[in-house]
Amino acid sequence: MPDLTGILETVLYVEDLDRADAFYGGVMGLPCLHSDFRMRGYDVARRGVLLLFPRGGSLHPIETPGGTIPPHDGSGPHHVAFAIAAEALPAWEAHLAEADIVIEGRTRWPRGGTSLYFRDPDGHLLELATPGLWKGY
Repeated sequence: MPDLTGILETVLYVEDLDRADAFYGGVMGLPCLHSDFRMRGYDVARRGVLLLFPRGGSLHPIETPGGTIPPHDGSGPHHVAFAIAAEALPAWEAHLAEADIVIEGRTRWPRGGTSLYFRDPDGHLLELATPGLWKGY
């Protein structure tokens, strides 16, 4: 079987791109790579891309000069975990508190990692996870 080298893109579907941009660009500090009427793309630590699409806005094929992007969409609250360094956890807790973001949960994992859980403006469950969560991380 051929090897995979990683997950390149993660997609969330949102009600309001500008509101989501204020959260992901402002609160989460993700640099915007692309912004237009149909989507936003953010760099995640130069290891992946977070894409935001309006809910229901990608239900038809999208023709580009290079080819066709098939339809996609999603509903309900989804989950994304962001990797952080263990020593950054207190700074993230303070930053989220300063931004009035409620921490909904905190888990200490058997391997030694810690996860913080909170929501974006669309109700998606976000996680900040330190090493020790998974074997290999």
